[in-house]
Formats: sequence, C-alpha cells, structure tokens
Amino acid sequence: VQLVESGGGLVQAGGSLSLSCAAPGTIFRINDMGWYGQPPGKQRELVAAITSGGQANYADFVKGRFTISRDNAKNTLSLQMNGLTPEDTAVYYCRADQITYWSGLALKTESDCWGQGTQVTVSS
Repeated sequence: VQLVESGGGLVQAGGSLSLSCAAPGTIFRINDMGWYGQPPGKQRELVAAITSGGQANYADFVKGRFTISRDNAKNTLSLQMNGLTPEDTAVYYCRADQITYWSGLALKTESDCWGQGTQVTVSS
C-alpha cells in the first residue's frame, strides 16, 4: 500500500506547516503509524509516532513543537509542525507499521508501508 503525503512546502523560520497522509483503498485496519524526516545528506529518522489507540511519542528535537494525530475512521495521519527552524528542513515520510485491507472478498496485510515523501524547507 503506497501512502500519500501532502502539505509540504517552503516556510520561514518560526512558521508552521501541517502535513497529511492518507491510506488509499478499502482499509480494514492500520497499526502503528509515524512520520520520519530525512534532512539533506543525512539518514532518515523518526520524528513522531502514534499507536492505533492514539498514544503518541516524539523525538526530543520536536517535543513541544510538533503534534502527531490520526483519524482511524478516515485512515489519515497528520503532523502539525510549529516553531519551525532551518534544522527541520527535510523530506518527511509517512509510515504505517502494518496495513490490513480488503482485496475483493479477501483481507490482505502489508507491512512497513511508506509514502513517497513531501519536502519541507524552512528558510532563516
């Protein structure tokens, strides 16, 4: 399942952006989800994660600035980013640990599902 992100863009330092992620198709269940960021020239790292029950965890460098949320009825994931700094510049990826979906009359499960990424650029 290819997740679909949206909402990236260019913003000045101190500004805000909201990212969204949607799972297409007829979804039965999505387990844990998260947002990952990959700064230029660096490895992808976890920014925030949320369980299916809504428990959220954050990387230390975004605590108090970013808020992750999900809508299980709409199969969507969001990331509200406030107080952005140039160090937040990265490609942000949405990930689902496991997605169960209907394929005809059958339930299928895919693990480690990612989106294509959305660019967030913060200017100083």
